[in-house]
Amino acid sequence: MKAWTLTAALILAAAPAWADRAGAERCAAGLQPLGQQLFTRALPGVLGGASIPDALRNAAVSMVMSGAVSRDAARQAAESAGPCLAMARPTGG
Repeated sequence: MKAWTLTAALILAAAPAWADRAGAERCAAGLQPLGQQLFTRALPGVLGGASIPDALRNAAVSMVMSGAVSRDAARQAAESAGPCLAMARPTGG
């Protein structure tokens, strides 16, 4: 029994922490509309392994370049979406 418990503990300790996707979605639901949009656009990149700043930058650049949003508005929305994206990102490895 003790050997099985030790083995299970070692396996669990070596496994990456699970992302809280549902928590991230709840977090994003509380954002302003632009923050929600950036979250939605950046999420696939974050889940694919991109850093959060890179994913947000990639999500925002076309919106800023097209004139749909100002650079300041995009920056503020990205700052609010970042913590929500952090919840969705798996950690460990």
